[in-house]
Parts: sequence; structure tokens; C-alpha cells
Amino acid sequence: GVIDFGDLFAGDPACDLAAAWILLPDGAADRFHAAYRPSADAATLHRARGWAVLRALSGLLIGEAGVRGRRGGKPTWGPPAHAALRRLIATAHR
Repeated sequence: GVIDFGDLFAGDPACDLAAAWILLPDGAADRFHAAYRPSADAATLHRARGWAVLRALSGLLIGEAGVRGRRGGKPTWGPPAHAALRRLIATAHR
């Protein structure tokens, strides 16, 4: 299949590239970023990492709200958000 992240955020490819850490399994983000065209420069990948951290932290908050029974919370969001943060930390040296 083809994943098209082009409409997720207007104009900045970093927002699209962030999805690799959030949605793809361990080890896939590097392959995704290598295949992305046009190739992303270091600054774009740094911004992408920032967007991914923001999305993962939001997922943690929404997941925790769900666990606590708060309105708008979704307990199923916590585990994928934790996994995304683990992927981001594991690749932080790059």
C-alpha cells in the first residue's frame, strides 16, 4: 500500500515525516525517511522529531484521561504513545 501524508499539515514536510515515529513499527522510521522524496535535510528531520514528540505527549495525555475516566479520554492511546516515545528516544543520537 501507499501512505500519503501530504495533506496532514500544509506546507512543512516535517509534519509528514513525524508520522513515521508515531505510526510505524520499530526500525521503520529510518527506512521511511530514507525513501522520502525529496530527501529531508537535517533541520527538517529535527523539526519532524519535535512534531513527533508533541504528538506522542498529546497521546499520553489523552490516554491517561481515558484511564481516569475523564471526558474525551481514550485509554487505547497511551500504549502507542509510549511506544512512539521509546522509538524517539532510541533514535535520539541521530
